[in-house]
Amino acid sequence: MVILALTPDGFTEALRLANGVHPVWCSASAVSHEQLAGMHLTMVTRFVYSLDDFIANPSVLEGALDTIGQHHPGERVWVERLAAA
Repeated sequence: MVILALTPDGFTEALRLANGVHPVWCSASAVSHEQLAGMHLTMVTRFVYSLDDFIANPSVLEGALDTIGQHHPGERVWVERLAAA
């Protein structure tokens, strides 16, 4: 299982759920490069670009999922998504 976090809150929750066992990938807008470097985490990969506009531009998310698939072939990917209010 791989977790893709899109927001800061989602990133925090993803780390908790992954518990150091599952890889976590995140949008650049979920955590800054400096914050991530200070956390000294393993199994965490940060995209250098934001995935914020994935609803308006689905190819952004598709590209991210393709990249994750290249690194974790055959793994299920869980994507953070807030339910509509």
